[in-house]
Amino acid sequence: MDRRTHSTHRSGFSNGSSLSLEDARKRLEHRIGLNVPYDWWPGGATLKAIEAAGFRWVQVATPPVEMLADPRHGVRHATALRRSLEVTELCTVVHGPTSLRVGNALHDRAFEGLLEYAQQIGSRHVVYHALDFPRRGSDSAAEERALRRLAVAAEAMRITVCVENLCPVYPGRSSVCHDPLSVRDLMRRVDSPAFGMLLDVGHANVVAGFMGVETSTLIEPILDCVSLFHVHDNFGARMRSRGEENPSVDPLVLDLHLPPGAGNVPWEALAPMLLAHDAPLVMEIHPAHRPSPSTLWDLGTSLLGGREAPETVLAQDRRRGLARAR
Repeated sequence: MDRRTHSTHRSGFSNGSSLSLEDARKRLEHRIGLNVPYDWWPGGATLKAIEAAGFRWVQVATPPVEMLADPRHGVRHATALRRSLEVTELCTVVHGPTSLRVGNALHDRAFEGLLEYAQQIGSRHVVYHALDFPRRGSDSAAEERALRRLAVAAEAMRITVCVENLCPVYPGRSSVCHDPLSVRDLMRRVDSPAFGMLLDVGHANVVAGFMGVETSTLIEPILDCVSLFHVHDNFGARMRSRGEENPSVDPLVLDLHLPPGAGNVPWEALAPMLLAHDAPLVMEIHPAHRPSPSTLWDLGTSLLGGREAPETVLAQDRRRGLARAR
């Protein structure tokens, strides 16, 4: 079977009691992916480098809402991407536009275009940002009704819509989608086998800081709804200045998308939960902090596999950051 058509189901979470640590680590190697940044074209050379590093999954971004809503543009873009993917055996995750908000004619059509785009390149996972509103109201109700309608098409196409928990990029703005439990509850109300949650571990780390709880406490209750993970690092809510700001990162940005191990995400506590699951783990790393794919592979398999991150890898990344800051 073409690995790009593989689908992961929410029911795959277990407590890991029937799986040895070594077997879980071996299986992990088939679950880890890497994003192609939003403004990068996923050409054949880029995708081959990701695959050669050991990754089995890749996340790609679609064109904007207006392009997806017009079949001429969506098909043209997807056809070119499919040609790039043909030189690999990578499984794909398709990230929809971050501005996509179903509940009106243009955006509903763009969502249909997102599903068609994924089908054309052989992907079975798409990413959508729901509940990105300051509070629940008429807009969130319209979005939920639209998702219920659109679930029928996703089910027919056997595509999993992965709805992501977000976090504030800067301190101040709050949205319903920042609470992972709110996203989980939306999945339960939509009540479709085509909908699952995308648990973004880095986003959860920021929100846990604002809530004053451990990241693991926030994550554990929603694991049975998860179809996909995003993996990256940051320094949490950053509510106190310690006088030791890292010169390689913006002092105000919360959602930094650093490589795993470069922030304060508690990987030691989270790794057993992630290891026991079977959903793909896609690293989503910002270009400014992005080492080579092979370095990211080493970091991911070490930290997520319950091993300590290689010090040489982390030291190289720190030196790279300091050099950029000079």
